[in-house]
Amino acid sequence: MTPGLVIAAASSGTGKTTLMLGLLAALRARGVAVQPLKCGPDYIDPAFHAAAAGRSSVNLDAWAMTSAQIAALAARPADLIVTEGSMGLFDGVAVPGETGTGASADIAALMGWPVVLVIDASGQAQTAAAVALGLAQFRADVTVAGVVLNKIASPRHEALVRRGFESIGLPVLGVLPRAAGIELPSRHLGLVQAEETGELERLLSHAGEIVAEHCDLDAIMGCATAQEGELAPYKPVPPPGQRIALARDAAFSFVYPHLMEAWRAAGASILPFSPLADEAPDPSADVCWLPGGYPELHAGRLSGNRSFIEGVRNFAQTRPVHGECGGYMALGAGIVDAEGQRHEMLGLFGLETSFAKRKMHLGYRRADLMSPMPGFAVGHALRGHEFHYANILSQPDAPLARVVDPNGTEMPETGSIRVTPEGGRVTGTFFHLIAEASQ
Repeated sequence: MTPGLVIAAASSGTGKTTLMLGLLAALRARGVAVQPLKCGPDYIDPAFHAAAAGRSSVNLDAWAMTSAQIAALAARPADLIVTEGSMGLFDGVAVPGETGTGASADIAALMGWPVVLVIDASGQAQTAAAVALGLAQFRADVTVAGVVLNKIASPRHEALVRRGFESIGLPVLGVLPRAAGIELPSRHLGLVQAEETGELERLLSHAGEIVAEHCDLDAIMGCATAQEGELAPYKPVPPPGQRIALARDAAFSFVYPHLMEAWRAAGASILPFSPLADEAPDPSADVCWLPGGYPELHAGRLSGNRSFIEGVRNFAQTRPVHGECGGYMALGAGIVDAEGQRHEMLGLFGLETSFAKRKMHLGYRRADLMSPMPGFAVGHALRGHEFHYANILSQPDAPLARVVDPNGTEMPETGSIRVTPEGGRVTGTFFHLIAEASQ
């Protein structure tokens, strides 16, 4: 199998994505076929990875996916696999799921990939080595191969930090100065989407130059290891239909790449349309799928796009329509934006949501279907992830599923189902589907 490594850190905000994107760009410029991957349910980073590496990045999730699925998704022909961790290296939920708690360390241990730690050395010197040593010794099945120091203020600062790492024998593979000037714009759900970032090519090129100048690329590549063995079979997520009308633009941008790969591998065709451009779903489709995104940022425009609204309404009379998170909210009666203004939506549910008083809804979800949804029959158990700031003002339709968090606590975001007189079926969930549950 292809050798790989994991870029991880002690916490969020330490520079993992900065190093990841710069490393991908620098290796690509060298002619290395580098395959990016992402630990956990993040749906924004993979788009940046793809732009930097020139190939699709997919998510590996130890809570939602089986070990067979993780190994199969990672089995991609390349010279090197680089996987970006999420949050802190060992951060996950309390109750394990399919393979682990969802921690990046679970992926590293399962795949036998060494970890390259990004150490934010701002505000400390030799203590940075103590933090790294604690991470290196926390789990016996996780190997820390070396570190890249970030936010180094001066040569004196670097010398003091390096002294600490010399004392514990952990290699320093790179040193990124605080004045490097690599900055990605942010939004309330994390980074903005790759397609929304102006001058992305210039930013990635700059990141690659900085990493190539300040990191030992050969040493980092030399850390990677490959796991041998046969791939076990696994059951991919089935397509919701054979011809899938998929909403795709800045308002509806999020579908996990591994899902679309599985749909296409099963012979399904994906027919994109843009609600923001006032496009209706392709009339030849047999299912319409509205993914998550940021409909609240475009609610005024969407509410006035009559071709889109009437097109989806007409489609829903006779064929299944499904919405995830932002797509689910758009299928509802209305969205109240951050300024408190209500915008009429599709009205296929009675759902009313509001961003006027934001409240974070975040975490893994298991859903046991009480009614069918596209691709799945009643009784199927699904694993997914919820992340939004909308408050439910009204959710009057029949619940789609019994939804619980990883601890088994029942959640009020049950999703909805409504059947039309002509036989159409509209479903929606607040969670983003990752995989079917095996247990």
